[in-house]
Amino acid sequence: MRAPNFWGPACERSVADLLAPTGWLYGLGTRLRLATMISWRAPVPIICIGNLTAGGSGKTPLAMEITRRLPARGDNPHLLTRGYGGNKAGPLLVNPAVHDTHTIGDEALLLAAIAPTWVSRHRASGAAAAVAAGASVIVMDDGLQNPDLVKDLSIVVVDGTYGFGNERLIPAGPLRESVTTGLARADAVVVIGDDSAGVIATVAQQRGSAFPILVATVHPQAEAAAALSKQRVVAFAGIARPERFFATLESIGCSVIDRFAFADHHAYKDAELSAIAERAGDDTLIVTTAKDAARLQPAWRARVNVLPIQVRFADESALEILLSSALENR
Repeated sequence: MRAPNFWGPACERSVADLLAPTGWLYGLGTRLRLATMISWRAPVPIICIGNLTAGGSGKTPLAMEITRRLPARGDNPHLLTRGYGGNKAGPLLVNPAVHDTHTIGDEALLLAAIAPTWVSRHRASGAAAAVAAGASVIVMDDGLQNPDLVKDLSIVVVDGTYGFGNERLIPAGPLRESVTTGLARADAVVVIGDDSAGVIATVAQQRGSAFPILVATVHPQAEAAAALSKQRVVAFAGIARPERFFATLESIGCSVIDRFAFADHHAYKDAELSAIAERAGDDTLIVTTAKDAARLQPAWRARVNVLPIQVRFADESALEILLSSALENR
């Protein structure tokens, strides 16, 4: 689904007010699940990259970036995800040559390009399978509200421009749980992008000035960006906030002559892609995100240019301190 406009941080709240009682029940369900389920402590460290809001905040790119860094520390990292959008319950080790987005979802395919990746709706079972396969540390893409596993490091990712939206619970707003209860279980917050929503001030007010708050930005992969710079492009994206992708293309010098926005995890139909290709014609490139490309059939994937992204931290040492706390002081 696409997030409704009234979920935003500065939108009309009349609809949100009407839905607030339902949101309270949603939050109660989350609190009860977290309070009553028994969590399994894995024999290896568990690093959870989660968020408090529905939709994209940068969890998957951050999980990939952290996982890239772990082998240099002598670790054998495995990734663990629910496999949103797929139909396999798992535990299942992702094989990109065999599995597609219909079976394991788009994010699992992206993660599998970085390290061995497990899809498992029951996270403890997935973690146990990863440990049996040789994982020395497990990075969870999402799962902050999932109590299956004891986490050694819980990082909450927040989009600096969106923040916590209207700070209401689903369906009145984007929150999976209240900001107060979610931050209480966090070991650190990573703010991605400009903090125009005042996330740093909110977190500091909730957790105090000593609480770790890291600032990061998302950048297009340099080689791909150079190849697309100054090109005429037609862009499409089915992510939480497609407008961010379109703005990125403009920032690297693309001339975006048209843009097609779809809901997050959208399953593309041939007719939709044909319309995009017709708009591009023979003299304009078609560009999408790596996440969207994973959902395309091979024939369409060969016709589309991809702009991968990567997370960069303003303070690298702060991240290393966080990782050390999970990996060395367990």
